[in-house]
Amino acid sequence: MGNIFSCCKCKCGSSFKKCWSPNEGKSADISLPPAHLSANSIDQLDSPGDGGDVLTVRHVDLCLEQNGTDHRTRRFELMQRDAVPGESAQLVVRRGQAFRLKIACHRPFDRSRDSLSFAFTIHDETRPGHTHGSALKFRETDLGDVHEWGAAVSKISGDILEVLVKAPASAPVTFWRVDIDTRLNSGGSRVFTFRHPIAILFNPWCPDDDVYMPDTHLLEEYVLSDATLIWRGSYNRLRPSVWKLGQFDRYVLECALLVIAEVGKVSGIHRGNAIRVSRALSAAVNSPDDDGVVLGNWSEDFSGGTAPTKWVGSVEILQKFYKKRKPVKFGQCWIFAGVLTTIARALGIPSRIITNYASAHDTHSSMTVDYFVNEEGKVMEELNSDSIWNYHVWNEVWMDRSDLGYGAAGSYGGWQVVDATPQELSDQMYRCGPTPVKAVKMGEITKPYDCDFVYSEVNADKLFWRYAGVNQPLKLIRKDTLGIGHFISTKAVGEWKREDITKSYKFDEKSNEERATMLKALRQANSVYSRYYLNEDFNDVHFNFELRDDIVIGQNFTVVLEVTNRSTSKSHRVEGSLHIDTVLYTGKNREQIKVVHFERELKPGATEIVRDEVQFSEYYGKLLDQSAFNISCLASVKDTDYDYFAQDDFRVRKPDIKISFQGTPVSRETVSVIIRLKNPLPMPLKKGVFHVEGTGLDGALEFKIAEVPVDGTAAATFKYIPPFAGRGTLAAKFTSKELDDVDGFLAFEIQPRPEDLINGHHPRMNEVVARRDVIP
Repeated sequence: MGNIFSCCKCKCGSSFKKCWSPNEGKSADISLPPAHLSANSIDQLDSPGDGGDVLTVRHVDLCLEQNGTDHRTRRFELMQRDAVPGESAQLVVRRGQAFRLKIACHRPFDRSRDSLSFAFTIHDETRPGHTHGSALKFRETDLGDVHEWGAAVSKISGDILEVLVKAPASAPVTFWRVDIDTRLNSGGSRVFTFRHPIAILFNPWCPDDDVYMPDTHLLEEYVLSDATLIWRGSYNRLRPSVWKLGQFDRYVLECALLVIAEVGKVSGIHRGNAIRVSRALSAAVNSPDDDGVVLGNWSEDFSGGTAPTKWVGSVEILQKFYKKRKPVKFGQCWIFAGVLTTIARALGIPSRIITNYASAHDTHSSMTVDYFVNEEGKVMEELNSDSIWNYHVWNEVWMDRSDLGYGAAGSYGGWQVVDATPQELSDQMYRCGPTPVKAVKMGEITKPYDCDFVYSEVNADKLFWRYAGVNQPLKLIRKDTLGIGHFISTKAVGEWKREDITKSYKFDEKSNEERATMLKALRQANSVYSRYYLNEDFNDVHFNFELRDDIVIGQNFTVVLEVTNRSTSKSHRVEGSLHIDTVLYTGKNREQIKVVHFERELKPGATEIVRDEVQFSEYYGKLLDQSAFNISCLASVKDTDYDYFAQDDFRVRKPDIKISFQGTPVSRETVSVIIRLKNPLPMPLKKGVFHVEGTGLDGALEFKIAEVPVDGTAAATFKYIPPFAGRGTLAAKFTSKELDDVDGFLAFEIQPRPEDLINGHHPRMNEVVARRDVIP
């Protein structure tokens, strides 16, 4: 390793080499030297220059409880692992903030004759070097400013030396190997090596960190909360489901750091750059390019893996990936988003999950979503590369964007879109972001990264073209400027309800600002579709679908189409067809249920109704994943060349699983939990399974239900021990041969035990340790 560890402050110029291998444990102790080092080489490295009185480190106390409280990291299972026989805890701290070590030596530390240095090396670097920051050494002198590595003695109590150590606010986020070099000023040295590396994370509580978030109330939600809500369904049936993030659970942090390094291939020195890390994560969480964490599957065949609708959280997925290093089967958009949020929060990057209803997938960068239909009104799947998803789920991560400077709306820092769902290539990989939300709202589609794609997702216009053959011109038969980007949703801070953040992405529909922004984006787009669209005029016959907003699976439902003649002077005769299809939530793989043909006379200003009832027996056997439907209509006005096309999406509602306690949940005390589900179908449910995860459960619980009769209720009960006082969640899934993607959750407060109140420990705020904490 040469002189890469040369001390830059003391100018001693000596190399720093490993010679001790401490015992495994929460605290580090000196043990016999590694077998691969000869006795001669050890003596040469450690031979003291004054007869053997070089300060010897006997033991290092990692101060896990105090550091965990100060750095908001004590909930990491890695910090508590010494409670497991045969395993050892590891220190997890945040950059830009000092952490404390208690070093037991064989005699008192004497500054007049002793010097103390620390060496930090990125643990997986094959060629660590001081010049590029993957290996460094610094003396115990002072903490330095927030941009420097530093260490300082805070207290000396006999042979116990208390030291504060600080990584700079820009330090790489990774595991670091730590060595302590003790040296006599007259010559001679010893080296003590920590048996286990320590983890240094992003610090959103530190004002000098790029991920700094000033509101600590928000940090409780976006970094420390280990459960959240994800909205799915459709814009006319918003459906929340709970997702266990579990960023503090076993092996999750190790997996998060592994994903950055080995899958995302972020070099050690760049792992402190939030922009690079988040962009790498958007590629590494999916698998097409790099055998990342989750394998996507939008088919109906999930054999060989787990159907996306059966996952309840990220923990099992990340633990499987960490163990096998192979993509976990299977995921769809909300799975990718849930996993990425877990990784981001584990690393210390504030993150939240976003759902965009009626989300555009624009493959041409045209700022429009283009659909092609034939003369009978049937959507031509073979020509449609664009699509509209009932909903799409992505992430926002919080960080500064000093790389982008300032624009019309000010800084581009704040929330950034990061999307791990593999939709389109970005710089030759399936990834998206980080995209400044502010740039999306302002229509600045050239801003990095992928702003044009995200803008289309929330604000594209829908265009419908009639295709009459290869040698016939396309006819633009409808535009819809209001159909994309509805009810953009995330979990509210501190509450189990929805927060609508649509206005952070787009101006109000029909406002002058919204149209001006759209026109600016269209003019920047290089697409024949968008250029033609800008110069096209349209008629104004209006179609509207009326759907009940609470259609329960198992019931019949009625589709009502209103056709309105907006002309005040002229009648029109309209003929057309109404198509009712099942479809994936991505808008693909449609299957026809029925077609209804109609003909109506429209008086000036009149509205005509087309109505059809769909029976359960007609749609049940054709339901696709997540029970989504698409209804569409193509109509022609006789004696004119005017055609009109309209469509809408909806899904049937599935019942909720009810979760209740028999008693009050109290920290570390047993309470019974009951889960129930009523059968909504006119047929029995066979081979049912409840799948339960939640706060404090080491793994998923499963309860098998042989059969649930018509109008019957499935139920299961189990004993639960809440691990701590505070907020908790339980989430359940139910699957059977006849019914799947049924879920439910319960958010609750865990009460403290009386003895916890008497001897309660109140976590301190994460403050950067001041210079007054060190002694000369």
